[in-house]
Amino acid sequence: MKLYKWDDIPEEHVHELFSRRFISGKQITMARIFLKKGCIVPTHNHESEQLTTVFTGALKFLIDGNEIVVRGGETLLIPGFVYHSAEALEDTHEMDIFSPIRVDWIEGTDDYLRVNK
Repeated sequence: MKLYKWDDIPEEHVHELFSRRFISGKQITMARIFLKKGCIVPTHNHESEQLTTVFTGALKFLIDGNEIVVRGGETLLIPGFVYHSAEALEDTHEMDIFSPIRVDWIEGTDDYLRVNK
């Protein structure tokens, strides 16, 4: 058992429009993510099943050619290995939960995310 305090977790500024705080257990990664309006998360996929909950703001996802907007109070489930992208339509605070863990985030090899297009 371990107790985490979000304010004690360093905020990683991935680029000027995207920052995050995340924690990982053995099977789950949980992240608080802050995106500024216009931030693009490029098309990618990963092994992890993903739950994205938007607290404030709005994210437009493109998944298998379908567009879906997720707003405050809504949660989107993205299956593993499904290609997806996202765009922040507003300044957005959201949380992502992944299972299994995001090894690429832990190792810093998530290059697709480190350039805002």
